[in-house]
Amino acid sequence: MSEQRALEAVEAAGLEHTVTRHGRVSSLAEAAAARGIEPRDLVKTIVVRRGDDDFVFVLVPGDREIAWPKLRALLHVNRLSMPDAATAKEATGYERGTITPFGSERAWPVVADETLAGDPERRISLGAGAHGVAVTVRADEVIRVLDADIADVTDPA
Repeated sequence: MSEQRALEAVEAAGLEHTVTRHGRVSSLAEAAAARGIEPRDLVKTIVVRRGDDDFVFVLVPGDREIAWPKLRALLHVNRLSMPDAATAKEATGYERGTITPFGSERAWPVVADETLAGDPERRISLGAGAHGVAVTVRADEVIRVLDADIADVTDPA
């Protein structure tokens, strides 16, 4: 079960966390409300293809979107793409809308937008492998545990 794999990975990483379960939602704002957080603290894990069988997880705050030129420059590539749902599932083991770096089929590199870092008290909510399941964790701890690169890779939505 994908949810179990993700939650076991969070626990194995030693992260202090809380699990939230809610029904399916139809928007980011609705998901944030269901989790009792601000949209900026709901972090989307976007899987990005940078080459054949070569992917990166990008952690994007809910009130921001990927700035493709910035991400291409950071990764030193001319072209990036979003894989289709089947390819994303094959690369991560998770369905689109449930993707998380925790428990992924492969440990792809992680890039965290710089707006997530630097506040030791900031708590964010990440998907946890199943629709309507999330973990709330300290942002700086997630970045540390995932050995994420911190960079300016988003713009306001």
